[in-house]
Amino acid sequence: MQQIQDQRKKNVLVSCFKQIGRCTVSCILVLLTQFALTLVPHFFPASSLLVQLTLSVVVLVFVLGLGRWCRRIVGVYASAPALVFFNLIFIWAVYIFIVRQAIPYFISIVFNIEVTLLILGVCSILSSDPGLVTHGSSDANKLIETKAFGVEAHNEGSALLKRVRYCKSCKAYIKGFDHHCPAFGNCNNYVLFMILLAGFLTTEASYIVCSSQFSRGSQILGGTWFETDLAGSLVVSTMLFSLLQVIWQGVFFTWHLYCICFNIRTDEWINWKKYPEFQFVIQSQPGESFTRVMFKNPYDNGYLQNVKEFLSVNG
Repeated sequence: MQQIQDQRKKNVLVSCFKQIGRCTVSCILVLLTQFALTLVPHFFPASSLLVQLTLSVVVLVFVLGLGRWCRRIVGVYASAPALVFFNLIFIWAVYIFIVRQAIPYFISIVFNIEVTLLILGVCSILSSDPGLVTHGSSDANKLIETKAFGVEAHNEGSALLKRVRYCKSCKAYIKGFDHHCPAFGNCNNYVLFMILLAGFLTTEASYIVCSSQFSRGSQILGGTWFETDLAGSLVVSTMLFSLLQVIWQGVFFTWHLYCICFNIRTDEWINWKKYPEFQFVIQSQPGESFTRVMFKNPYDNGYLQNVKEFLSVNG
């Protein structure tokens, strides 16, 4: 018995050290990425916004590729949730220590509240129940696994049970499964995920406005190489980073709004040929030797009903 307890304690310690190592790597990677991005406004201060955005993408790809190569050598990989958290903290720190001095007091309070709520949202989504179907429950006993691109489904006739999928990353059945989110390392509560995504967009857009106001007031944008110091470069680089985040997250958010309005999941849209309920078979005409399989959505009940179901199932 004592030996088993000692082994458990050892496993806990190993797990803690591993998590600390991953968080440390994540923090170093965020600092390296953010300071590498300052090279863009520092060396190309007079370039257009489109050019600076393009160069920022190149820098991000290079640094992330270098970081992946280094992590393979060290053997410790970064934590995706930690990357999200540390990037958020870094931008908040730039705002507090640099940008805030040029922003009206009321707007500054609003922005700090936005960031605080966003941090609380990140913590909530990491600990929330994504809709797990526990082993031994009546629903779990009815599931019949059918392999499909890393996600498994079942053939039970109930509409509710048909949308329980097996996520191989989480190693669990998820009710209303949409996708396994690499940014948070879980399948997420869908409603909370959408609220958090909207929060990221709002906070990043607010930071872009605030940093732009600071840059115009300090005459950083369009300045010369010698006029752009580290503080100014940090403001512009974090603004460019936030703008890139808004672009891809805006597209992502629009896609999920479409999915909600038409009551379709990302996994179902991609892998619809693996799920029989989404297949509409058109029989061949006399003289033809083939049949056509077309997509149909059996869960689309109109916008209002679809949104209502989204809130009731995932809330």
